[in-house]
Amino acid sequence: MGTTRGTRSESKTKTKTKTLQPNAQNRYEITRADLPLHCPMEGMSLWNSHPRVFLPIEETGQAKCPYCGAQYILGGRGGM
Repeated sequence: MGTTRGTRSESKTKTKTKTLQPNAQNRYEITRADLPLHCPMEGMSLWNSHPRVFLPIEETGQAKCPYCGAQYILGGRGGM
């Protein structure tokens, strides 16, 4: 009986961790020095959370990562 309770508790914990999405609600302001923009960026704590993808941000000033949902805003668009 004691073993069964431990198994049930462990399966509940595993279910909770599977639903977490890294970087899902993050918003980053970048500068032209960060171009070309890619996600994840250098130095991010979850740099290996998904494959590197380059994001076109120059024309609109905004980009969203298709993997993790991180939003990027290009600040200081008036030049380098």
